[in-house]
Amino acid sequence: MPARNTTQHTGPAQAAAGQGAGSRRPLLPNATGRPGSIEAAVHLGFAVLLVASVVRYVMRHTPADNLLVLGLAVAACLLYAVVALLSVQDRRGTPWMVALVAVWAVLVVAAPSFAWCSFALFFLCRSALRGAASYVLAGAITLATAAGLFRLGNGTDLAMLLGPLAVGVMLTLIYDRIQHDAEEQRRLHADISLAQGQLAASERRAGTIAERERVSREIHDTVTQGLASSLLLLEAAGRGWPSAAARDGLLQATSLLRANLAETRSLVHELASPGLESVPLPEALLATARQYVPGTTLLVTGELRPVSPDVRHALLRVVQSAASNILLHAAASAATVTLGFLPDAVTLDIYDDGAGFDPGAAAPPSHTGGYGLRAMRQRVEQLGGTFSVQSAPGDGTIVAAQLPVEAGA
Repeated sequence: MPARNTTQHTGPAQAAAGQGAGSRRPLLPNATGRPGSIEAAVHLGFAVLLVASVVRYVMRHTPADNLLVLGLAVAACLLYAVVALLSVQDRRGTPWMVALVAVWAVLVVAAPSFAWCSFALFFLCRSALRGAASYVLAGAITLATAAGLFRLGNGTDLAMLLGPLAVGVMLTLIYDRIQHDAEEQRRLHADISLAQGQLAASERRAGTIAERERVSREIHDTVTQGLASSLLLLEAAGRGWPSAAARDGLLQATSLLRANLAETRSLVHELASPGLESVPLPEALLATARQYVPGTTLLVTGELRPVSPDVRHALLRVVQSAASNILLHAAASAATVTLGFLPDAVTLDIYDDGAGFDPGAAAPPSHTGGYGLRAMRQRVEQLGGTFSVQSAPGDGTIVAAQLPVEAGA
């Protein structure tokens, strides 16, 4: 008979442990301690069949015969109630079940009218006991029923003898298959619970790693780039002090440090670009680039239209990182930012006429730097875009990105 699921919302380890406990019996009470619908139907069926058999026997036999049979029926009924109660409480009742089968065997042989109740006894025996005892007692119930029905046929009807035996074998095979399927279902449920727990832990780890990478990109594109550029300007000003160019460099470094401080505060609070969120995208890109390369020019192609906040933020960070690299490494005399709008995408190109480099020979990230290009590529690709760098020694550099207008499109 199918098992009722009594697994509560537990963790993977608890579910796996519950598998062994739950596999001891296919029919268990629910969380309230009351029998389930299947057990209730079996017990109700036994009561109905017992009453019908008693009525049938009383109507067909003398009062003298009724006394012994009714006594056996009452004893069987009480023993059945004890075994059923022990089963509900998940307690073994083997001695009581042996007594019930013994009384029932005498009753069904003496009064074959009670043979119909054997179905309920069979299921009670299989659900209340485990192991060899359940098969032995179920076999005894089957043999007693066959003997009673064979006696009812005056010992001449082989169908009365073989029928109960065949039904008992079929019920045993069916019950074992259902029990096996129920135990397999519980095992699979425990495996699924364990896998779900492992998947949740893996997702938490992946989320933590992704968040660390995101924060590292933000810090690199704001604090690190700004401080590196300011340090470069201050060193140049120190070498040329007190010339006018040195003073201009000092003012530019001071302005850059102030902007970097604002970026850092914004990073702490909301990881956004302060003062640029309400500015149109072209002006925001140009202002970001000119913080590092004052002579930057801007070109816009296509029809200007809004982009998602994530795309806008990524474009600003790419321009910020690329402009900082131009200041630190390119020694360029000119830089151009080109913003293009396609039907479903927005493009960004940052060109400089500086020293250039070999992208294939770029140093890997380390404590001295090397995170810029990787961070830009990750930003763009995480939003479903494409990123590329075209450069060669002495030929300048083009940093190009293309992003969908809506992030993730």
